[in-house]
Amino acid sequence: MPSSSSNSTGSILIIGASRGLGHAMAEEFFKKGWSVVGTVRASPSRTKLHDLADGSDDRVTIERLDINEPAQLASLRQRLDGRVFDMLFVNAGTINVPTETIAEVTTEEFVRVMVTNALSPMRTVEGLQDLVSPTGLIGVMSSGQGSVSNNTTGMREVYRGSKAALNTLMRSYAARHADEARALVLMAPGWVKTDLGGPDGRLTIEESIPNLVNVLLDQRGKPGLEYLDYLGRTVPW
Repeated sequence: MPSSSSNSTGSILIIGASRGLGHAMAEEFFKKGWSVVGTVRASPSRTKLHDLADGSDDRVTIERLDINEPAQLASLRQRLDGRVFDMLFVNAGTINVPTETIAEVTTEEFVRVMVTNALSPMRTVEGLQDLVSPTGLIGVMSSGQGSVSNNTTGMREVYRGSKAALNTLMRSYAARHADEARALVLMAPGWVKTDLGGPDGRLTIEESIPNLVNVLLDQRGKPGLEYLDYLGRTVPW
């Protein structure tokens, strides 16, 4: 289990923090004394992140972003110009019908999942990377289902493929930035009971996210890319 020995405070930009795992991460970092900027998609309704921000004494602030809209990403980058974050964590993602095979999925649905889970997260990393301290951390929410060697059961084919693509693209990013001191982390949070993970998840948010946050804290100062689960164990590629 991660030790959370590196518990000094800092600042984090969390992409996709309105609910579920992203909101839980924002809340956990806030509890640890960090300053949090979290993004939500444009919506007339309040989110859990708004509730957290209301009682945060301005340590939690909210920005608008749909990661599938490059113009919104460019606008966010401009609004945050001059800020320096200790961490950037890209949490946004989507799912499709779990039983849908590659033979059944429509082209439009395949593209939607691949763009949201692989292309857009990496565009976000590329677009916001220079807001992160040179010795900071860039993390992306992957999944244990992105592991190619662990895929012995099939199922969730399109989702698996999108996370495997994300992992490969992040490895390419790491190769291009091999001379940099930043820590890079692909996180597998476990199967968690959320709107995205569904009611059958094996873990509660409380069992996953505090550990996941401690893993990120422990990875600071360790250059290069790691693919880790919420307990800090290496996930096979």
